[in-house]
Amino acid sequence: MKKIILFLTVILICLSQSAVSARTLNHPQIPMESSDKEKVAIVVLSEEKSEEEIMKLVRSIPHLQLRHIYKYALNGFSVKGRQAEIEQISNKVNTSLISPVNTYKVHAEESIKMIGGEEVRGLFDQKNQRLTGKGVKVGIIDTGIDYTHPDLRVNYGGGHDLVDGDDDPMETNAADGEGTLHGTHVAGIIAANGKIQGVAPDATIIAYRALGPGGSGTTEQVIAAIDQAIKDRVDILNLSLGNNVNGPDLPISMALNKAVDKGITAVTSSGNSGPNYWTVGSPGTASKAISVGASTPSINIPFLEVSGQKLRLEPLQGSVDWELNQSNEMVFAGLGKKDELKEVKGKIVLVERGELTFTEKGINAFEAGAKAVIIYNNTKGNFFGNLERELPIPVTALSKTKGEQLRKKLSKDKIFARTYIIEEKDILADFSSRGPVTSTWEIKPDIVAPGVAINSTVPGGYLPLQGTSMAAPHVAGASALIKQAHPDWGPDKIKAALMNTAKPLLNKKGKPYRAYEQGAGRIQMEKALKSNSLVMPASLQFGKFQLADRMHEHNGYITVENIGDSPLSYSFSIPHAENGLSWTLPLSFYLKPGEKKRLELKLAVDPNVFKKKVYDGTIRLKAGSQEINIPYIYVLEEPNYPRVMGFGVGKGDKPDTYRYEVYLPGGAEEFGIAMFDADSLRFIDFLDWKRGVGKGQLLQEIKRDQLPEPGLYKIKVFAKKAGREDAVESYLYILPNGEMESSSIHLLK
Repeated sequence: MKKIILFLTVILICLSQSAVSARTLNHPQIPMESSDKEKVAIVVLSEEKSEEEIMKLVRSIPHLQLRHIYKYALNGFSVKGRQAEIEQISNKVNTSLISPVNTYKVHAEESIKMIGGEEVRGLFDQKNQRLTGKGVKVGIIDTGIDYTHPDLRVNYGGGHDLVDGDDDPMETNAADGEGTLHGTHVAGIIAANGKIQGVAPDATIIAYRALGPGGSGTTEQVIAAIDQAIKDRVDILNLSLGNNVNGPDLPISMALNKAVDKGITAVTSSGNSGPNYWTVGSPGTASKAISVGASTPSINIPFLEVSGQKLRLEPLQGSVDWELNQSNEMVFAGLGKKDELKEVKGKIVLVERGELTFTEKGINAFEAGAKAVIIYNNTKGNFFGNLERELPIPVTALSKTKGEQLRKKLSKDKIFARTYIIEEKDILADFSSRGPVTSTWEIKPDIVAPGVAINSTVPGGYLPLQGTSMAAPHVAGASALIKQAHPDWGPDKIKAALMNTAKPLLNKKGKPYRAYEQGAGRIQMEKALKSNSLVMPASLQFGKFQLADRMHEHNGYITVENIGDSPLSYSFSIPHAENGLSWTLPLSFYLKPGEKKRLELKLAVDPNVFKKKVYDGTIRLKAGSQEINIPYIYVLEEPNYPRVMGFGVGKGDKPDTYRYEVYLPGGAEEFGIAMFDADSLRFIDFLDWKRGVGKGQLLQEIKRDQLPEPGLYKIKVFAKKAGREDAVESYLYILPNGEMESSSIHLLK
């Protein structure tokens, strides 16, 4: 049997190995399982149970196997068994959640200088030691690390392998499977101390290998790693991993919140599914963690002027700089195969993404005499990737829309392109996932850090990579420095110091990004360490308003603390005036050193006047000579979040049964799965249809006789709520033997 996993995962590692990632993303496949394979599920209990009670409960259900009892990260356990056996648990004990195990994948350099790393080297802690992270334990839940790397071996403090079940968290070697390098790269950004230096070069690294060959792991392994990290009493925890479900209630997000409750500063990447809103994925949705988006350090971006149109090219990581300084002829060369590159000498070559790796396309073009390569996407949107090795000619990426437009022009005329180089610095990376978070309507990411062209350690050497996976460890390293400077500070103060002092970024047009795109802004380490005040929480959500309400008032509460050595005066600036909104902010006040004050901020909204579905901005607090920005958000009724995501279908446990899984962030007034003939698009039938579906994960079993005859079908999964309908679509191939295969799923706009 071939089973389709519910949550099609995103790689937050920004394509760490181009050969692997290019094949994966050119031909997306959803993992399949054999028909007799049992399922693994996470069970979260509504009330505390002892280990003995949990073991007794599991033993009472025949054939159900107990795998992990989570002692710290969750009030629950994981089990293995058939679906029918797993479902019996809720008949015997009160549960708040039973969730199937999902798959997670991984997504002093210029970037460290940008966030103030050089200035911090001259600062000292309370013991008059330089701020280098010394004495701080940083846990890294990832693919393991190469602890023999000369830049990492001094700081390696041991670890655990949750994949193989031992204490050797070494990266997967290519000889032992699909090799990895992601965890080693993340570790280097945090604490490399050799040829290159990380943000906190003297911090102790504790490695937790939860993602195995190919950078893939399960919820169960990741939560087990969080559980172990809590037991090991790490100070900081970095998770550069995630899936594509924008929900705050997945087990891994809940486990991270629990880790924060235990005193650990948890840092996680927000995802690489930008630039659209509502794309931040779990565990970047965890309320108490620091969710990190990606900004750009100073990079030179090539632009081509073709027939009066300017095209922005995205250099692949590992590519040499684009230095063409005259007009060059362009040609289209298919997929970049050798037999398609016969007349490209001295020309810029446009090729389509697919079949070959990025590196193979570049090598073929170089050997054929091309001057540069542009690879355009084979699916909607832009893409970002890496070369396996540096090539003598530049290799860049282009979106599908722009690429197809250019291909049409090349088929009609002989075209020459002129090059322009434009420096970009301190803007959001296009791939960086945006918020807000569904259900809780929170601002995520909380903050951003450099995540483009980040050079760091990999097994056997060094490599520049990009992604929010590279941004998060900058924040984890900065958190380690703050922890060294203030050993008594908990996660809330460390998070506040970073967010209160962040630099709000402006987009290419010079306008501020939305609060749920960049959070508080890009981190500034020196300012975070020299701050005289803290505001907690560092962002506010005023909840959800209804049009049926009259003038409605929501309250937000913050605590302001003077952590400096002198008395300070504080005063608020009224946010930008907006028709239909009115603010009531506290009057000016003073705080002595060490004194703090809890304040109420009121936002009144007249829904009859103000109609925006999502409203966000920044409240500014003057704290002596320091200005603190507090991002805020509120939503009106049901905003435009995706009503449906994460659909999958596969065989069930019983003969002639199947099961589909889907995530509905806000529930649905109407939900359905429509099947069409793939060729004629003729409607066949509804695989399912229902009204009044609750929010969260939906699992439903269907019988074989509900499916049509063997063949290829198009599936449209839709959900309606508050006047909006969203859908995902997929192609489903039903084989004569009853097995199924599915193509990748994408959002319909």
